[in-house]
Formats: sequence, structure tokens, C-alpha cells
Amino acid sequence: MVEEVKRTFLHIHRADNVLVTLTDMAKGTFIEHEGVGFTLADDVAGKHKFTLTDLAPGDEVYMYGVLVGKASEYIPQGGVINTHNLKHAAADFTLGNRKLNWVKPDVSAFLNRTFMGYHRADGSVGTANYWLVIPLVFCENRNINVLKDALLDKLGFSKPRGYENEVDQLVSMLHAGKTVEEILQADLEMTPEAGISNKLFHNIDGIKFINHDMGCGGTRTDSDALCGLLAGYITHPNVAGATVLSLGCQHAQAGILQDEIKKRDANFSKPLVILEQQKLGTESRLLHEALKQTFAGLMQVNKQQRQPAPLNKLCIGLECGGSDGFSGISANPVLGYLSDMMVNMGGSVVLAEFPELCGVEQELSDRCVDDATALKFMDLMRTYNAKAEAAGSGFYANPSPGNIRDGLITDAIKSAGAAKKGGTSPVTAVLDYPEKVTQPGLNLLCTPGSDVESTTAEVASGANLVLFTTGLGTPTGNPVAPVVKLSTNTALFNKMPDIVDFNCGTVIEGVETIEQSAHRLLNYVIDVANGDIKPKAVLLGQDDFIPWKRGVSL
Repeated sequence: MVEEVKRTFLHIHRADNVLVTLTDMAKGTFIEHEGVGFTLADDVAGKHKFTLTDLAPGDEVYMYGVLVGKASEYIPQGGVINTHNLKHAAADFTLGNRKLNWVKPDVSAFLNRTFMGYHRADGSVGTANYWLVIPLVFCENRNINVLKDALLDKLGFSKPRGYENEVDQLVSMLHAGKTVEEILQADLEMTPEAGISNKLFHNIDGIKFINHDMGCGGTRTDSDALCGLLAGYITHPNVAGATVLSLGCQHAQAGILQDEIKKRDANFSKPLVILEQQKLGTESRLLHEALKQTFAGLMQVNKQQRQPAPLNKLCIGLECGGSDGFSGISANPVLGYLSDMMVNMGGSVVLAEFPELCGVEQELSDRCVDDATALKFMDLMRTYNAKAEAAGSGFYANPSPGNIRDGLITDAIKSAGAAKKGGTSPVTAVLDYPEKVTQPGLNLLCTPGSDVESTTAEVASGANLVLFTTGLGTPTGNPVAPVVKLSTNTALFNKMPDIVDFNCGTVIEGVETIEQSAHRLLNYVIDVANGDIKPKAVLLGQDDFIPWKRGVSL
């Protein structure tokens, strides 16, 4: 837990032997901490770490109270840690005793709050109401796009702002004889934002057309997992109905998809159109049937309206991407506090990205409600890392160049901060991809650390809203679940207001406590769940969708 915010640096945990800078600090700066004084041996950029003591090669480095690396060379007191002097290291883990006691946050201000959602026959509640059009195999991607071109504008669903007007300006400058230099220096007039015009189905938030490159040609394991993933989307509370196009001969058979749907909802009753091209014959017949049956389904689900629902009907996905050195001390702990609030109210949260839980396995496994759940988590972590190691890229290779540049030197440093999103509550379930959330509380879902693959999977497991922390900025969204971006620092919030929704940099600045920021965030979440606020990713039409091929992806 963060102990205190100081003007220039932070000591996150009493067991840590490094401090985190909150601003750029010059070599020779005098540091006084807990009665010890010394000078910085190096320039230290904001978000990076410097040592409290001299470290010899092999000495262990602790951050967030856990082992995050070992010195690979001598580091003087006040020296900056970097990729040259610190190597990834993480503590081993074993089956331990259950540690299920936790301090439940005060949720009295939210106990009687509700959100306006779409109630489904299986008891779930959606924060949006979409119709899906999806292929069972990549061969149908073109036909999906044809349906998109035919339906979207005619039914009055708005598109994100295009840049056709800017292209027209460039063409006009070319015809006017402008030089390359003049064009590069020109200020283009931006296209006005497009609004919704002549929307035909007012209770439907949109039709979402999804493409992917799977369904055949890979392993049967991957095609079966794809069917499970797509079934997760079809049965998702934010989805009112779906149209599925199949070629017919692929590995991902319609029958497998239907079996996966039944696993998730035995009494499935949503409108579902499945059309097989090889049975119907011509492309035109396939598309005519798809248009008619999709239109009829839209007429049916347009009768659905938002109704009040308790907050425990929210299933929140916890995600991060483009993380920086502030992620683990601002946005992620804010998300962790909100996670604990949701669990205390009977809701469910999903923590994924298993490569970014490396080094905190012992804590998380000890928090599992029983030994069987702990063993499942430990087995998934070991199996996943072993596959990565066999491919020459273990969990140690997870941090991206952007992560490293902004202070996340090892995977264990990144993981210790990323795990803060999961708060402190017990782990009620461990899910293997693409299993569905069936229990309230904190669920651990095995996914890659890649943010789009992980977000895609969290939504398939049932997350009807995703909270996504970022320190560097990323546009990631999802076709059916609103993705809310939380900045770890105010500079990013001000720099990228077109993709970031909420600022947690106030915690770094001492303007808000983690608890205050979490309360403000939950009020924001309720507005999003109501449909009153549309996150930037929704406004931009950022419909990212990448299924996980069960090979190694970090």
C-alpha cells in the first residue's frame, strides 16, 4: 500500500530498498529519508527508481514489498536502476495457507445506487444493447464487410469522424500547384463531428461487425477456443442478438459454437441467425438471407429498454496498457480500491494478463478461497511461463520499450504494480481462457499481457464494462463493452484528451487520496453504465478484437 506522497520521491513499501521519483531529479541532489541522508549518484528521470543503499552484483531489489530483480553490477547508494544494472528476478511460489481476511472498504454511499441497464433472460444486465455480425472463419470476412457497407448508414448508425474533408483539401492543393513543402506545412481544416442521423432503431446502440483471422488452418485447440470466445460474445449481456456467417468446411463448426453457447446459457433465447454459405449456394443468396434475418432480429430487440439494476450486476474488467512508472502508485491502486468496493457490494471483477502477475503468484494464490483454486492458478502460471521459456521468451520479456523507458525495468516491477488493480479481496475463481465468470468477487482469467487480446477475452468472460489504466496512452476499445481509459498522470490526461477519459494523476499530485479517486471513478462508471457518458473509445469506434491463439503471446 502507498504510505505517503512526498514532493519529489515516494517509498512505496517499508520493505523496499528503492525509491520512486515523482519528478526529474539531478545528480547530486540531497535525499533525506527516515533519518538517512545521501546524494543522488545519477540523474534520475521522473517515474524511475534509485537505490537506498549500495548494491553488489546479485543483491536483491524489492519494490511493492516483493522481489523484482537482482543487481547485475555494482549500484551505488542513490544510483538509478536500469536495464544495464538490474535483471529480472521473482520469488518462487508454493501452495500456502489461505489468507482470506481483508479490510472491506466503506460502500455506504453506493449501497442504494442503481444503473439503467438491459435485463437479459439469464439474469445478467447489459450496459449497452448491440447486435453482432461475426464470421466463424476468416473466409467470411469479406461478406461481413459487405453487410457492414449495406446496413450501417442506411439504418442511421453514426460513424466516427472521417478525414474525407482533409483529403479533399489536399487534392485541391495539388490541383492548385502547391509544392510538397507547402502541403507539409499546411493547416488542414478538421471535419466536423458527425451526429446520428435518421436512426431507425432507437433502443439499439449499434450493429458491430467483427473480423478475425481464425477458424481454420490452425490447431483444433485454437478453433475450439475461438468458438468459446464467440459464444461468450453472443451470450454477453451487452449483446441483444447476433448474425453468424459460416463457410461450412472449416474447423470452427457451427455445431461447436452452439454447444459453447449452451455451456454458457443452457436456456439461450436471444435471436441468433447462423447461415452457411456452402449450403445456401450463391453469395447473393447468403447475403440476402443475412440482410432479411438480421433486419427482422433488429426489429425484435429494438423493443428492449433500459431498466434499473443494482450495482452488483456490474462485471468489471480490469485492464492496463501502455503502463508507466506511475501505474502501480496511482491508477492501478485506484482501480484496486474500486475492485474491493465492487466485491463488497456483491459485484464481480476480472483480473487478467497472467504474464503481468509474475512475482506476485504467492500473494494471489494465498488469497484464493480454497486449495483447488490456488492450485489451478499456480498450474496455469507455470504452464504458461514454461511455454514462453520453450519459445525463448519467458515472462521476463514482457515489458515493452515504452514500459522500460518510463521506469518499468523488469517484468516483476511491472507485475507488482499491475496486480494492484485486483485490490485485496479473496480470489473467488480462477478461469482458463475463454471460460465465463459465474461467481461474484475477484476472478482471475488466464490471458496474455497484450492489452487487446486480454480485453477481448475479459469481455468474452462477461465483463460488461472495462476499466483500463494507461501511463503512455493507448486507444484500445472493444466492440460491445465500453472501455474507460484512466491516466496515471495528469500530463497524459491533458496531452491525449481524445482517448483518455479519467485522470488519476491527482493521486500523484496529492490532490486526492486513492479512496477519493475511487469514489469519483465509481460515480463515473455508473454514468457510463447508464449510457449517459460514452467513453472516448466508443466515440472513436475503436472496436478492437483479437482472439488469443493459444501459442505464446505475452
